[in-house]
Amino acid sequence: MILQVIDIAQKASIEILKIYNSSNIDVELKTDNSPITKADLISNEIIIDGLEKISDFPIMTEESIIDYEIRKSWNKFWLVDPLDGTKDFLAKNGEFTINIALIENRKPILGVVFIPFTNDVYYAEINKGAFKNGNKIYNNSNRKELIAADSNFYSTQEMQDFFKYNNIKDIKKIGSSIKICKLAEGEIDVYPRLNETKEWDTAATHIIANEAGCKIIDVVTKKELIYNKESYRNNFFIASRNNLEFEV
Repeated sequence: MILQVIDIAQKASIEILKIYNSSNIDVELKTDNSPITKADLISNEIIIDGLEKISDFPIMTEESIIDYEIRKSWNKFWLVDPLDGTKDFLAKNGEFTINIALIENRKPILGVVFIPFTNDVYYAEINKGAFKNGNKIYNNSNRKELIAADSNFYSTQEMQDFFKYNNIKDIKKIGSSIKICKLAEGEIDVYPRLNETKEWDTAATHIIANEAGCKIIDVVTKKELIYNKESYRNNFFIASRNNLEFEV
């Protein structure tokens, strides 16, 4: 099934790039003041159509949110961000992704992250390892001088304080879910997200991170993030390789 999911993401990527490379991109604001473009909506349509053809599992996306009273009984479902990093998309920095995850019992068991601009794809299935473009990835770094990721557009003072407290000086600005993909392949060691995210922002990269020797720890529960909560907002979290521990 994962090859079929990658194919769906690639088809969405083609349409996203057509809009990305156009001279004019129309932007609207959603109720939470986050931007949405035609690319978000077209990608959403392509992904939903594709997933409905390969499985009977229900689907929730950022652009097609399902009420909790309906989805609370879902044991297995698709969780999708059809265009993660819309601000990066609008900034034309290439750092935006397509995120598709399959959730079972509140945990991701399959994830695909496709980067349209570079045509790179990261993916993982539970107990089968994590991969980038067909090559297995794993973060087995033991660096003493840690490398961290920070958001291009959503950094906070709390995140800056985290870097200072942990004496992290090498901080890379990276867009969208690429940050956790870079963690999975060992290019960074930690990404503190002390700002709001939604479940569809993290689900696909979560399984990739886990299969690559990394973790995403909820700072409130001190456990891995879980999904299909009543609120689709994540608590703040710290993503890092498994052999690191942090306090917030």
